[in-house]
Amino acid sequence: MPASADDILLDAEERMEAAVHSMQEKAKGIRTGRATPELVEPLRVDYYGTLTPLKQVASIQIPDASLIVIKPFDASLLKEIERAINSANLGMTPQNDGKLIRLPMPPLSQERRKQYADMIKVMAEEARVALRNVRRDAKKNADDAKKDGLPEDDAERLHEGIQKLTDDYGAKIEALLKKKSDELLHG
Repeated sequence: MPASADDILLDAEERMEAAVHSMQEKAKGIRTGRATPELVEPLRVDYYGTLTPLKQVASIQIPDASLIVIKPFDASLLKEIERAINSANLGMTPQNDGKLIRLPMPPLSQERRKQYADMIKVMAEEARVALRNVRRDAKKNADDAKKDGLPEDDAERLHEGIQKLTDDYGAKIEALLKKKSDELLHG
């Protein structure tokens, strides 16, 4: 049974949304000079032989814009958390006081800010490529549906809908790029 126009649009929209979401998640891990839990949440800690996300074994607090405080639920994990932070090359030196770990955020140099901004541009281009691939697949599905009996007018509307989705999600990528670049370059 051929795919309906609604199914083709829905599939394309879901895949475009996933591309934008992927870019958002990757961008969260880029330091902007402000302390955020997203910088350390994805770290994995060896918890009794199992690599476990940091946020499952410790509380993460941001007492001010330049400090992250990590308090493990089990104090025996302090060394493992410290090891995970050091191996992640976050550019921060953990300070372990035996009860919790403090991560002071060093100020970003202008050169490092530009490097991060370039990384964001690469992520945005990857997301744009993903959108174009989804658009290509959706247009192929629309053409196949037309061959299978979808009326000409419906096929034309479907192509227009696919392009509108691509434009809308492209704008979301641009907005993300601009927001994160501004955060990086202008503090």
